[in-house]
Amino acid sequence: MLILILIASSAHAGRPKYVFYFIGDGMGFSQRQLAELFLKEKEKDPTRKLVMNSLDVTGVITTHSANSLITDSAAAGTALASGVKTNNGVIGKDPASNNVATLIDAAEAKGMATGIITTTRLTHATPAAFVSHNISRHNEAEIALDFLASEVEFLAGGGIRYFIPSNSRPRFKDVRGNDLYSKRKDNFNLVGKFMEKGYQAYIGMQGATEFTDADFTKMEKVLAIFDNSHLPYEIERRHKFKSVPSLARIVESGIEVLQQDPDGFFMVIEGGRIDHAAHSNDPVSVIYDTLALDEAVREAHEFYQRHKDQALMVVVADHETGGLGLGRDTHGYKLNLSALLNTKVSVDDTLNGSNKYRGNRQQYLQFLAIEFGLSELSNKEHVKLEQSMADADGGMKIGYGGYMNPVALTAAHILSERANIGWTTTNHTGTAVPLTATGVGAQKISGWTDNTQTALILAEILGFEL
Repeated sequence: MLILILIASSAHAGRPKYVFYFIGDGMGFSQRQLAELFLKEKEKDPTRKLVMNSLDVTGVITTHSANSLITDSAAAGTALASGVKTNNGVIGKDPASNNVATLIDAAEAKGMATGIITTTRLTHATPAAFVSHNISRHNEAEIALDFLASEVEFLAGGGIRYFIPSNSRPRFKDVRGNDLYSKRKDNFNLVGKFMEKGYQAYIGMQGATEFTDADFTKMEKVLAIFDNSHLPYEIERRHKFKSVPSLARIVESGIEVLQQDPDGFFMVIEGGRIDHAAHSNDPVSVIYDTLALDEAVREAHEFYQRHKDQALMVVVADHETGGLGLGRDTHGYKLNLSALLNTKVSVDDTLNGSNKYRGNRQQYLQFLAIEFGLSELSNKEHVKLEQSMADADGGMKIGYGGYMNPVALTAAHILSERANIGWTTTNHTGTAVPLTATGVGAQKISGWTDNTQTALILAEILGFEL
């Protein structure tokens, strides 16, 4: 009997009990380095480092999908969740449309508690890849049903519009102050169904306020969805939407809920809006959303320090976005990151959204000076903005998806030029991305590998079957 106990114990030796799987969507080498360099500049501390850049193990992963050298987030998310290459746009299926098992599935099969946290809609490609199996990432109403069917105990992010019925009446607001609305075509109330399954629900603006002060040590299941769509960019969360819990606070809450399970937990945390910011060539939003993810990594690392012999942390990216380069012809061999210190709004949500250029040129130039940090325009910069305003007056759209206001993208490029930062695209790129890790089994993840290997090695470390 003693021999059998020893054999059983050794079979499980070296397996982490607590796993943090951080995914920076669109976060390549340059995004991580830019955020760290900015932090050094802002705090006037040349020794300052990101926590994610200080972990013990370093690796590099390739990101191509089954049908393209440049992946989208659905295929890349599936690779990181399941260790399987699939086609762009596909969630949780292989190229032959067979469903594939995920690390979340395997963790639940082992009795571990699970959590998925994101700054995008929960139904967006990367988080969806861990619970859903769908031929198209765009079937978000169907993907929401897969979250309900899952056994994930802690869910937090955006995307209220896919969790409330089509006949909803706008009685409440999201964290931006907008009326809640539905994009479902049925009258299925998923929030109500989650609550019937024992979830404590935190929805919209009221939910965000309650979430911040809640005691999660007494909760077993949580559904927290704060925005109709994606959560605000971190730069605007800090300046405009302060009631929104930080990503670090959400991770802290997730730990409090999930660590109650004696079998441990597996938690996925996505910094999803790094990608969106890079699509808009927005250097400041890239920086602050990367810093927000790093603060969440810090929260997990503090937990790790108390459980070093039981925990594993991995920080990866699904792909790089924007072709971000630290250096261009503007200023020669130097970066001028002080040029980014006075920006308060994002390109995507504000310059291309809530406060886009609508024809009043002088008023908008004043707005860019005060809110976006583009004061004291040079003649060359002024000419560029005037031309972009003329293009916008003519109805032109440019950039990622052909939906960007020319003034927004031009402002982003002028700010980038001032910092001597360059962009090659408003789309994804095929460049390899960094991986860092620390904890039980982390050394197995090092080296130059493929994104599928990240999931497969994690499964091996944890004794999972995928």
